[in-house]
Amino acid sequence: MNEAWVDRWNDRYRTDEFAYGEQPNNYLKEQLEKLSPGKILFPAEGEGRNAVFAAKLGWEVSAFDISMEGKNKALRLAESNQVSIDYQVGQLETLNYKPEQFDALALIYAHFPAAIKSSYHQSLRAYLRKGGIVIFEAFSKNHLGYLAKNENVGGPKEIDMLFSIEEIKSDFVDFDIITLEEKEIELSEGLFHNGQGSVIRFAGRKK
Repeated sequence: MNEAWVDRWNDRYRTDEFAYGEQPNNYLKEQLEKLSPGKILFPAEGEGRNAVFAAKLGWEVSAFDISMEGKNKALRLAESNQVSIDYQVGQLETLNYKPEQFDALALIYAHFPAAIKSSYHQSLRAYLRKGGIVIFEAFSKNHLGYLAKNENVGGPKEIDMLFSIEEIKSDFVDFDIITLEEKEIELSEGLFHNGQGSVIRFAGRKK
């Protein structure tokens, strides 16, 4: 990920208002409330809304992003909610997570650059213990049609950064599928996720 990519996200998160709101993603909330708290990792966590929610449920939360501005807002949000999260800034290969360290992995709109997205998924899988849960929601390849009608719904404009069910099956081949579907949903998340969109939702258990 180059400097322009880092600058883009720092610019988005620099304002006082939360780009994607302060409330957790609905699918993440639904899935986490079914689980007993443990250790959870949030890649590409941005301003911390989902990490803070997990911490409020009693999870031991680790998160990372390439944006220092995102981290700053996430820590302020955690403080205002009287919880703590471990938040690192950097690319995955520079961080010090350990194999099978986590009980859950939450990938919520973690749209990595196309050239690395599958390899990132494969690396992240290693940090999840056997029997651990992955929770995933991100825009599908069919989302481009929704984006063309309404830019306010947000999401990448490059089809290779979007996801298909087949890609998720391939990236998480060593998982038992709990849920895997493409779904039209209504988004209302802060400034940049508003309106109808097409997403992939996946919950799986590592074999």
